[in-house]
Amino acid sequence: MQATFTAFVGQRRLASGTAGDVALAVKRATQPLDQPIIIFDDGTGRSIDFDLRGDDREVLARLAKLMPPPATESAEPPTEPRGRGRPKLGVVAREVTLLPRHWEWLNSQAGGASVALRKLVDEARRASGAKDRERQARDAAYHFMSTMAGDLPQFEEASRALFADDRRRFTGLIADWPTDIRDHIVKLAYSDRA
Repeated sequence: MQATFTAFVGQRRLASGTAGDVALAVKRATQPLDQPIIIFDDGTGRSIDFDLRGDDREVLARLAKLMPPPATESAEPPTEPRGRGRPKLGVVAREVTLLPRHWEWLNSQAGGASVALRKLVDEARRASGAKDRERQARDAAYHFMSTMAGDLPQFEEASRALFADDRRRFTGLIADWPTDIRDHIVKLAYSDRA
């Protein structure tokens, strides 16, 4: 899934889409603007800066280095013959601190500690995936809301309703907010749960 971004000029949405699409739209917004342009990462709801110097090609090249396209699993076999040893699986070694009884249990599992930990993590991700996505969406909506609507009427009550997952109350409280801001907050908070 590719990351998306949204740019606002004051309370008006300027553009939404990939980093490249939004960066070029912001770059082309040449009319005299009386308000700054703020770009948001839709995944986090936080503002982000793009380096818009140079021509379109240079801007896109810089963005490609910062935000490479999402990795896709390829069905093509590798062109180089595989060398000796274990295959490179993108494994990153890190330190994990556990009590001796935890290490003892992990080491007694089929495949050893690494296999057992990977299985536990995958199981936990499956079990809490929906809740994690809801929390991330709520947090993104709140970060965006804090920046763009922090001084609007009923902001605090709307924040409470957002975190209480009271969608009806939340949408009622923000109903009078500027349309583009309101619609973007709802999109960030609830697009996964339509």
